[in-house]
Amino acid sequence: MEVSETLLVYRIGTLVTPEGATARSGAAQGAVRTLRDAWVLIEGGTIAALGTGEPPAAPGARRLDAEGKLVTPGLVDAHTHLIFGGWRQHELGMKLRGVPYLEILARGGGILSTVRATRAASQGQLEEKGRRALDEMLAFGTTTCEAKSGYGLSVETECRQLRAIQSLNESHPIDLVPTFLGAHAVPEEYRTDRAGYIRLLCREMIPAVAAENLAAFCDVFCETGVFSAGESREILETGLRFGLRPKIHADEIEAIGGSQLAREVGAVSCEHLIACPPEGISAMAAAGTVACLLPATSFYLGAAYAPARDMVDAGVPVALATDFNPGSCPCLNMQLVMSLGCLKYRLTPEEVLTAVTLNGAAAVGLAERAGSLEPGKWGDLVIWKAEDLDYLCYRLGSNLACAVVKRGDVYYSGTEGRQAPEGA
Repeated sequence: MEVSETLLVYRIGTLVTPEGATARSGAAQGAVRTLRDAWVLIEGGTIAALGTGEPPAAPGARRLDAEGKLVTPGLVDAHTHLIFGGWRQHELGMKLRGVPYLEILARGGGILSTVRATRAASQGQLEEKGRRALDEMLAFGTTTCEAKSGYGLSVETECRQLRAIQSLNESHPIDLVPTFLGAHAVPEEYRTDRAGYIRLLCREMIPAVAAENLAAFCDVFCETGVFSAGESREILETGLRFGLRPKIHADEIEAIGGSQLAREVGAVSCEHLIACPPEGISAMAAAGTVACLLPATSFYLGAAYAPARDMVDAGVPVALATDFNPGSCPCLNMQLVMSLGCLKYRLTPEEVLTAVTLNGAAAVGLAERAGSLEPGKWGDLVIWKAEDLDYLCYRLGSNLACAVVKRGDVYYSGTEGRQAPEGA
């Protein structure tokens, strides 16, 4: 039996969505549209119409009864390190005993241990591990996800990571946006030759990534002891010449000019920003750069939280993401991120919703296709076990996703990424 390409989601108690095809900032970040007794019609994976009251007849369409529950756009996780080898759970005890990161590194842990494990993994192994993570993300309500490389730190392994992302994008329901992050750290073999590694990045890695069209963005970790603002500029400008739009990890630990550099190179997003100074906030506001903040990382590390309230009040569009990675944030749950956005950033539920939908989509260059429930956009939405948006943000740690719709296909939470039966 052929499954209809049309899906009607009806009996929606409350539908809440931001609107538009660009990031929202300032007061507009909290201005969302609310519909009661609503319905959404999806045709060929795209929203055809939505409204209130009696739904259209839609003969032959599959029908999904929302049973009076809350519906929002699918969540957009705009910052993850999805593809890596191994885990680093053995570091937890050391961290609890107060062992400094540099000592953990000296004992064979830290990011370079993940680099070794990633280099040893085949593309198939990386894909299988990434697929399991994506299944969990989908069950939590994530329908679009950015995925960075950065644990290869060699031409071969960085490209292997990105090919794994490309393959998963073709085979998994979640839409993936690939980001090249070869400038994540300096690998062990270049410890005494930083300039040599930067030459490798600019002369070999970036051209190789561009030649295979493996990434949409080029990212760099601009931080004390990693890459300076000057080095970051060189790498990002090289990426631009090869068609890779810039992103930047900035001001996570120290403010060394990363947030200001974001404006100068036209970065789509600036990420982490725990130590972002007032001049960095002003620069991002002037440029319209999306500040992609990662509250679960601050929570996991017991670190300070980025000045999100100041950013929104200054007119910076703010997105929230998980920062899923094996070291500082092994978290796939965007619902937890939403709760932390309210509790730790003091953002309203409406501002948080925009941050994890439309502004997240803008941070990965997809605001015209994802991030809101409007005709012409992808048919991505979540039915929540909640009556209203406040309840969704208020609950902490439970998975409230009841059903997830991705481009018109229905998945039930708890089915580990498997599609719901026909007729759902």
